[in-house]
Amino acid sequence: MFERKCMSDVIRDRIAGRIYDGSLQPGERLRELAIAEEFGTSQTPVREALRELEALRLVHSEAYKGTRVREITAREMTEVYLVRAILEQRAAELAGARLENNVEPLNQAVDRICDSAADGDVDGYARHNLDFHRQIVVAADNMVLLQTWDSLRFEAKIRINLIRKMPSIVERAAEHRPIVAALRLGDGDAAGRLLREHSESFAAVWAEEAAAQLKTQEMESQETSS
Repeated sequence: MFERKCMSDVIRDRIAGRIYDGSLQPGERLRELAIAEEFGTSQTPVREALRELEALRLVHSEAYKGTRVREITAREMTEVYLVRAILEQRAAELAGARLENNVEPLNQAVDRICDSAADGDVDGYARHNLDFHRQIVVAADNMVLLQTWDSLRFEAKIRINLIRKMPSIVERAAEHRPIVAALRLGDGDAAGRLLREHSESFAAVWAEEAAAQLKTQEMESQETSS
């Protein structure tokens, strides 16, 4: 039995993992009592976990209808990465002067990203990746920019991207070093371009899937109407 003090975190992470890998499908209902029985606990930490999952936009709750897994579409992923590209480019431009010769925390984050990639540790990669990108946004010293970036909930999106698309995370990890090198020189413009290209490359992959899904839907609609 898990320690009570971290029960809601355990439940949240387990359910999130099942959503990321597809074990829990969009629309599937999450029953509080069944989850409580599985983890040998009361429904209180289950409710806490479900609230956190809803904040991550992984589930959706409705009064009298319960909580269900939320569908995260290829279009949504495309749009999120396109917006991230713009936000992080501007963040790097603003942060360049502040980070000149002051990038050791970023270097450490990249080392952790690369170590996680080499070990095939998707959770570690996602966690350190989030830390790296957020450090740059924080260094921009623009509260509205940071709040907007945080609102996109990249913690969940990064894991979905890694698990469902399985890019070569070793190669992706290496892409962060030139960004740090540019920031070390105070070249926010160059770092911003690299960050934008990094995010847009993910957006392009999801855009292809979104287009394929739309084509399939159109074909099915034509077959139904004929």
